[in-house]
Amino acid sequence: MGGFFGAASRRDCMLDVFFGTDYHSHLGTRRGGMAAFDREIGLQRQIHNIENAPFRTKFEHIFEEMKGTSAVGCISDSDPQPMLIRSHLGTYAICTVGIVNNAAELIGRCLAGGGHFDAMTGGKVNATELVAALIDLKKDFTEGIRFAQEVIDGTANILVLRDDGTLIAARDRLGRLPIALGQDADGCCAASEAFAFQKLGYDEVRELGPGEIVEIRPDGFTRLAEPGTKKRVCSFLWSYYGYPTSTYEGVNVEVMRYRNGAIMAENDAAARNAEGVEYVVGVPDSGTPHAIGYANRSGLPFARAFIKYTPTWARSFMPARQSDRDKIAKMKQIPVKELIKGKNLLFVDDSIVRGTQLRETVEFLYENGAKAVHMRSACPPILYGCKYLNFSRATGDMELIARRIIDEREGDEGLAHLDEYSDASTERGRALRKALCERFNFASLEFQSIDGVIRAIGLSPCDLCTYCWNGKE
Repeated sequence: MGGFFGAASRRDCMLDVFFGTDYHSHLGTRRGGMAAFDREIGLQRQIHNIENAPFRTKFEHIFEEMKGTSAVGCISDSDPQPMLIRSHLGTYAICTVGIVNNAAELIGRCLAGGGHFDAMTGGKVNATELVAALIDLKKDFTEGIRFAQEVIDGTANILVLRDDGTLIAARDRLGRLPIALGQDADGCCAASEAFAFQKLGYDEVRELGPGEIVEIRPDGFTRLAEPGTKKRVCSFLWSYYGYPTSTYEGVNVEVMRYRNGAIMAENDAAARNAEGVEYVVGVPDSGTPHAIGYANRSGLPFARAFIKYTPTWARSFMPARQSDRDKIAKMKQIPVKELIKGKNLLFVDDSIVRGTQLRETVEFLYENGAKAVHMRSACPPILYGCKYLNFSRATGDMELIARRIIDEREGDEGLAHLDEYSDASTERGRALRKALCERFNFASLEFQSIDGVIRAIGLSPCDLCTYCWNGKE
């Protein structure tokens, strides 16, 4: 997906931006980049591949190579950035987080005006460069950013570092992803994750509203464009992608996950479908807080039946080949056999997407002597590939395990009944769960409902994006 951090200060802020960007590493695994402004040197930039080494190790010498009282950094799950741009708006660095689905159309629009792009392998255009080209079609940054966000089909959070040291931060017009503002005695900052600057001694000022644009200087913020009234924040941030310490729209990720697990426990208790379970276990790491909430509400003991060995193993979804990802995921799982052998276990995972690694996990548990494995998903069945966020792996609809099973059962006819498949009380909903149990050897399976997720988040349904579950934009 990606995230960014930027600061404008009265002092050299490279250390703040280095650590602030590093605190976004959970949001992406492909590219890391930093740009800085110094009054003597001007704009500087460094970009590194972080697929096989974390951001911090690739940028540990940055203080010998760059300096500045204003700087930006980003973690990118897609194209290299920040980009350095020179146009009629001046010279500036730009980072983006999001996705542009109609890139071909917009590239043609820019080329028609006589512009050009640096082409990457295969003729592809860097999405951040495209956003900059759209901005440059207008007379100033405010008008250009608003124009870019209006014509982009997808999502675009934008952070700009200008050649006078000021920053501009703009949240996507529907606010699908967050941007928070912070301030300390020497300067101001903006970040995708507020905890990143809080750890650095900045106080949180506020979150940007949907479509809001602000200028950031060492002495404060100036609003360049008012926020809109329509909001669609990604619900999956709380369920999976958000770091436990993150808070979006006033709702903490870890607390939401506890509530989510408790709601699932209430549903199981009412249906009496978790009888005989001895331990509640979270699939590490993001499934763990949902499982804690389930255990606390149900009264069943929580246990860590297997541990992920993280000191040396890279994140399991980094390699390009699925077979390599599966192998790394399996190598990371270390069993606590005393908590598995002969036990009736209920596992809570954050979601069930493709199901590839889930199959490995269940086989691993049975190989280590589990008597039964019950599965609970903290999300509803994922029925639509996300078209608003740029995840590390693009997911087409037919890559989703739930959609494949529906297609096997009914073909195209199933598309007219996806809402029924999501609902456990319907015949089709029960059939989906039964098919998944048979495929993965679950003793039982249940999903959190959309209403349950919304209740756990605690915001108005109108303010949340639930597209991946129900296809509603």
